Amino acid sequence: MNDREQAGGDSSPGGAGTPETAPSSPTPSRPPPASGVLLKEVATPSDLKQFIRFPFSLYRDHPCWVPPLIMDELHTLRREKNPAFEYCDARYWLAYKNGRVVGRIAGLINQRYIEKWGHRYARFGWIDFIDDREVVGALFGAVEQWAGEKGMTGIHGPLGFTDMDREGMLVEGFGELGTMATIYNHPYYPGHLEALGYGKDADWLEFEVRVPAQVPEKAERVEQIVMRRLGVHVLPAKNAREIRPYARELFAVLNQAYARLYAFVPLSTEQIDTYVKQYFSFIQPDFTKILLDANGRVAGFVVAMPSLSRALQKCRGRLFPFGFLHLLAAMRKPKTLDLYLGAVRPDLQNKGADALVMTAITRSAIARGIVSAESNVELEVNVAVQNHWKYYEARQHKRRRCYLKRWA
Repeated sequence: MNDREQAGGDSSPGGAGTPETAPSSPTPSRPPPASGVLLKEVATPSDLKQFIRFPFSLYRDHPCWVPPLIMDELHTLRREKNPAFEYCDARYWLAYKNGRVVGRIAGLINQRYIEKWGHRYARFGWIDFIDDREVVGALFGAVEQWAGEKGMTGIHGPLGFTDMDREGMLVEGFGELGTMATIYNHPYYPGHLEALGYGKDADWLEFEVRVPAQVPEKAERVEQIVMRRLGVHVLPAKNAREIRPYARELFAVLNQAYARLYAFVPLSTEQIDTYVKQYFSFIQPDFTKILLDANGRVAGFVVAMPSLSRALQKCRGRLFPFGFLHLLAAMRKPKTLDLYLGAVRPDLQNKGADALVMTAITRSAIARGIVSAESNVELEVNVAVQNHWKYYEARQHKRRRCYLKRWA
């Protein structure tokens, strides 16, 4: 269960502005002299395509990198497509050396984050670069200078516009296959950031969880007790049409449950409508468990999908003309699940409701012959969510980090 997506775990605000881990400097750094590095701000559709395509060359044929869908990246990064621009400002840069693209970075300012958390921090995201300190210095110098000119007192990341975007730089698990929901990066990335004065602000952990041969008898007993005690039950959906009427309510529960998670900002109605339209036609009822209370209201949920990692590697970011065939094949006979979203309404947290939805999805995974599941990201401090995995055979195989640098 991922912690951007955790099912009712009890989480503290975490590392936002943690004094002992967040370095500071008197002023934001400026791009160092780098005569061989040319920075260009993304200004045209052609520039944006180069910005999106750069990782495809940087990670060409890498066995662990999972490419995003180019269409999704365009929707996220274009002002006219992404409702987050209602309260976010963004600029993107490309770095060139010897006539070719060698790095990219996005600078973001989320005004609702500033209003909620009280930190005048910009965000950096979509960060990729060759192993070259001049390139890295130029990229971060540009985004820090922009953030300082906008009145920011620090910058943290990798983060996106919202909690639904990919976040966190990989610092452990470089030999593990990535997922559709997470960032993969080369092992040299963290060292470059630390050399520029960036330090740990928050960590997320990821787990590979083995699916048991059968649901433990104890789990089934607890399931019955929780249903009687709380008056809840799992929606017996047979197809996506039966799930869709609950989609917006799922996000309302998510907004409540995630309220105290690191850097979280509630999704707006427009954003929720966009995500429902973009993704909910693809969800599978076997792997989407919705918990309803006695009044038929959503009490909690888990949304998982067959792993699309290998299929995305094959389609190289494109659905057409044939990329969608790889995705369809991956969804027919999956062996691995990705746990994407999960939450439990705050009034039902720590009462067994989260265990109930996990038992329900485990039962479906066994029936479909699933071998393992990827938790995706869970905050390091979120012990309540990680406690789910003590009842399974699981290994913590990845760690990713949000870095922070302050100058005021």
